[in-house]
Amino acid sequence: MIRNTVVAASLLALAAGAQAQGQTYPTRPVRLIVPYAPGGNVDITARTISPGLTSFLGQSIVVDNRPGAGGNLGVNLVARAAPDGYTLLMGSSGPLSINPVIFKDVQYDSLKDFAPVSTVHVVPLVIVVNQKSPMASIQDLITRLKANPGKITMATAGAGTTNHFAMELFSTMTGTRPLHVPYKGSGPALTELLGGQVETLVDQLTASMGYIRDGRLKVLAITSRQRSPALPNVPTLDESGLKGYEASTYIGVLSTAGTPKSIVMRLNEAVRKVMSSPDVVEKLRALGTEPGASSPEDFHKMIREELVKWREVARKSNLKFD
Repeated sequence: MIRNTVVAASLLALAAGAQAQGQTYPTRPVRLIVPYAPGGNVDITARTISPGLTSFLGQSIVVDNRPGAGGNLGVNLVARAAPDGYTLLMGSSGPLSINPVIFKDVQYDSLKDFAPVSTVHVVPLVIVVNQKSPMASIQDLITRLKANPGKITMATAGAGTTNHFAMELFSTMTGTRPLHVPYKGSGPALTELLGGQVETLVDQLTASMGYIRDGRLKVLAITSRQRSPALPNVPTLDESGLKGYEASTYIGVLSTAGTPKSIVMRLNEAVRKVMSSPDVVEKLRALGTEPGASSPEDFHKMIREELVKWREVARKSNLKFD
């Protein structure tokens, strides 16, 4: 009886300590690691939400860019950090759900080495063509691809990107074979599409939005499950006959595995508060994203499901990466 009483008291003390830790956190500045160079989508997201997080948490959120190895360097830094909530990750689909599929030497486990906090937004992809293209719908593209296997060029931001995997999923579901033209980023791919060097492009909406708005690009379809509020007249691929098709990139906040739940939930509360700000939502929607916070559990589920999906796409498409 004495032993049971001591154990119970110890557990209560631990629980009380964890709760107090969550209530006092943070007591010093928090680093938000962006595993890419400044100026990109993930970096812009971090700098959009960091002022609100700073205000809610009462400590500075310092955006720290750590680019390298396709995002792996910065992500691994957070995976190996102390699990105390003072080193966070602005994570995205690339390093968390794509890189483990394409790189053999990834030193982190996306599902075991992190404590997901919340999503921030999801970025749909679009299939776009030059405004002068005779193609006006996704069915026009599919018809042309089937009539010219291996000849119709389809550009992406690079081999092994979400854009590339979205193209492979499209190819598998339509039974077509586009000629993949990978570029080093969306910028060069958009330039070539506008110049007529390639016929189609699978791109993140955030990168193509400006050209769509000024009428230089036509959107044949969007890859999200539902139509985008930014492009309400553009059909989804699911609506266009590819039932069940969905491809997008997610961005969210994560801590290191082992971070006390009380701290994770305080961070989740902070992200939810920031994402309830009309100003933040407006800024993110202007980029063509779909803002929205989530529970840690739902974010973990998203990472897992995307990882499984892209592994299967790589297998079916027989994708090989060095």
